[in-house]
Amino acid sequence: MSRASTFFSLNNRGKDRLPLLARAEREEQNRRHPRQSASASGTCSAERTGAYQRIFQQRVVEMLQFRVRDYTMAIMSVLFALLISFDVANARGPGLPNVMVLATGGTIAGSGASSTTVVGYTAATVGIETLLNAVPELKTVANVKGEQVFQIASENMNNDYWLKLAKRVNTLLAQDDVDGIVITHGTDTIEETSYFLDLVVKSKKPVVVVGAMRPSTAISADGPINLFNAVILAGSDEAVGKGVLVALNDQINAARDVTKNNTSTADTFRTPELGFLGYMQGNKPYFYRQSTRRHTADSEFDVSSLDVLPQVDIVYGYANMNRVAIDAFVAAGAKGIVHAGVGDGSLARPAVEPALDEARKKGVVIVRSSRVGNGIVARNGEAKDDEHDFVVSDTLNPQKARILLMLALTKTTDTKEIQRMFFTY
Repeated sequence: MSRASTFFSLNNRGKDRLPLLARAEREEQNRRHPRQSASASGTCSAERTGAYQRIFQQRVVEMLQFRVRDYTMAIMSVLFALLISFDVANARGPGLPNVMVLATGGTIAGSGASSTTVVGYTAATVGIETLLNAVPELKTVANVKGEQVFQIASENMNNDYWLKLAKRVNTLLAQDDVDGIVITHGTDTIEETSYFLDLVVKSKKPVVVVGAMRPSTAISADGPINLFNAVILAGSDEAVGKGVLVALNDQINAARDVTKNNTSTADTFRTPELGFLGYMQGNKPYFYRQSTRRHTADSEFDVSSLDVLPQVDIVYGYANMNRVAIDAFVAAGAKGIVHAGVGDGSLARPAVEPALDEARKKGVVIVRSSRVGNGIVARNGEAKDDEHDFVVSDTLNPQKARILLMLALTKTTDTKEIQRMFFTY
């Protein structure tokens, strides 16, 4: 029964009881004066007295009716107002999770010259409110709010943006009225931003980084469904404690392991060899594995009081490589260098290995990684790491090894301690 029908039903019931009160009064009068009711030949005085009494009783009953009706109307009006207030307070969806969407730009916020423009478009042109309004179905799965943190194409991402984003994420996750966060991001550096956040977010609440491979103006734009799935994932109990997640194309990846595999296709994000964490299907996340490496709330890294991060650069290995890039980075003030070597992180001689040794003697921390993209870089395998005082990246690709080394250098320059961190995160 609706609230309105309940209101009027209660009011009518109150009115139905009032005639019963009058009838009971008459019956009581007849019981006390049986002769007057039984005798049809009473005196005129008695009849007149009885008529006056009946009129008086009727007036009393009518007054009681009006009084009860007024009280009933007043009470029901208050209750009705309270019900309306309750409905307004819960108009955004009682029982739904509260998800904050932080926008940073990228292709998901891009626009092209026509609906068939899927290359050569302009990234980071659409604001957060437009993105959210384009997916009205979001209101059915979460209480969603949006905020434009910055608006850039993700190839322009830098340390300053990372620090700003991380601090904002931690501030929001500390609030009781935020259950999860979605970050819209360009796909070029989405794997790096997500891993940085995986190391510095101080909460087990879900953080989902999402993007798109086609601009918002394209015929088959993938941004809306990716955003819809990301909000569901960020508001789910299943995603709690899983670390920062990257969700596109109905696939859920761990921030530590995911990488971009194709320049343009929608299924570009993969976790080679180790595989997806799970899938989005039927508006619900399904997990099949999770990372065993430390992250988020269990991480030892804290950027809350940092305004800058140490300079760490990447040197790419190739045939006929020389030492020019290494010397240039050292001269530019690098505190760490990640060498993306061939194969198992091999060091070319006679050019590269001596240059890295000299850099290490100047206090620059050297991490051996691999350009291959998969597999473990073995310590003391292709290089004598103990002798050179180098660190190995384990399974981290060069761009992610750079991020971990940056954060490690905010705490120590001890290579043994830094190696522990690479085997932990």
